[in-house]
Amino acid sequence: MKHKRWIEFFAVALLLSCSAWGRGQPNIILIFADDLGYGDLRCYGAKVASPEIDRLAEEGLRATDCLVAANVCGPSRAALMTGRYPMRCGHPISRHPTAKYAAYGIAPDEITMPELLKSAGYTTKMVGKWHLGFHVEGSHPLDAGFDEYLGLYSNYATPKDRVDERTIYRNREVVETDVPFEKVTKLYTDEIVDFIKQDHDKPFFIYFAHHIAHGPLLPSKPFKGTSETKGRAGIYCDFVLELDHSIGRVMDAVNEVGIRDNTLIVFLSDNGPARDGSAKPLSGGKYVTMEGGHRVPGIFRWPGTIPAGQVSDTLISSLDLLPLFCHVAGVDVPTDRTMDGKNIIDVLTGKTDQSPHNYFYYYNGLNLQAVRNEQWKLHFPRTPADQPYWAKKDSGQRIYTTLKMPMLFNLESDIGEKKNVIAQHPEVVSELTKVAERIRKELGDINVTGSDQRPHGLVNPQEKN
Repeated sequence: MKHKRWIEFFAVALLLSCSAWGRGQPNIILIFADDLGYGDLRCYGAKVASPEIDRLAEEGLRATDCLVAANVCGPSRAALMTGRYPMRCGHPISRHPTAKYAAYGIAPDEITMPELLKSAGYTTKMVGKWHLGFHVEGSHPLDAGFDEYLGLYSNYATPKDRVDERTIYRNREVVETDVPFEKVTKLYTDEIVDFIKQDHDKPFFIYFAHHIAHGPLLPSKPFKGTSETKGRAGIYCDFVLELDHSIGRVMDAVNEVGIRDNTLIVFLSDNGPARDGSAKPLSGGKYVTMEGGHRVPGIFRWPGTIPAGQVSDTLISSLDLLPLFCHVAGVDVPTDRTMDGKNIIDVLTGKTDQSPHNYFYYYNGLNLQAVRNEQWKLHFPRTPADQPYWAKKDSGQRIYTTLKMPMLFNLESDIGEKKNVIAQHPEVVSELTKVAERIRKELGDINVTGSDQRPHGLVNPQEKN
């Protein structure tokens, strides 16, 4: 149950914003890819073309230092929806389909992006993967502020006994069970395009949460072989081209109905790539706190407001989208809780190249593993016992799961985190160590409960079961 105070706030805000559509609030379309790597798109250095996403980048701003708050699905999505680190909003562990997580979802009294936009007069729609407790009371997309929902609520699962994870839901009702995965992307895109083409008397917010490029790698028939790349790598590239085509259809629909200049489109990934994608030139990927796990493609287009053709090296974060959207919608960011996201409108419009973040914190589950400012990143010692279930094994793909001594990297000259320069910069180490000590007290760590850490309610949280 939401706080009564927030119910009253929403009612007042809705009355104040009833005529805001005429004052130029933009439509907002947030497109969230799944496990797409920093190096998977042509505009970020990939060999295989991604023409539609590249077009989106050419028409707006492409961020080279866009960080997500977690290196796996669920915590990253919780941070996106709330503008708060996963440890602060109570969702630091990714859900797994076992009894342990039966009551684990995004907390009902967290204030979410769609709730705030709805209070500003927006129609709110979600299509795709939720992964934040669909069947948990108070944690469904409709409970979190969306007017409409359509999608597979979690990862697509192939085992026969997990048919609910192959079920398309509309709002809370089953639409189709045991849906073939190859059908999903087109179904989602058709839904979004049809919605855009409807008559709207209010601005809208769309959250389009793709399953691509998360496994299973099953591009639909029209895209098989289109990358002209052989083997499993080719299947992955075909899959990314299907994502690219979907985004092109969304852009074309916006253009067709004449709302291009009044629509902010944001595209990013939820975390770094799994085994098939690329994070190059970064090290690591999904599951680890190297840059490849947290630094993702981030593209922003709003013609007439965000100048075209920009490439920004400024550190920004998925946490920043909630305050950004509040700013353009004309609604205040909540002041009764700590918000980790910052309004980045001046970065996007080219008014500043200064990051609004003094520091960024890299958690893996409950374990604080690194702290950085724009230039320097300090990794802390860790063992497999400290790791969440997805990062227990030191396999070579999961870099620095074990670390006996701290390591310092200069990200301006060493984006791949290859050269440890800790001996040369004791003053930087001292500064970032003090920051880590402060944030552990505030957000917690292994065997440390932070002063502003929302309880997650899980027993043995770093273990799967």
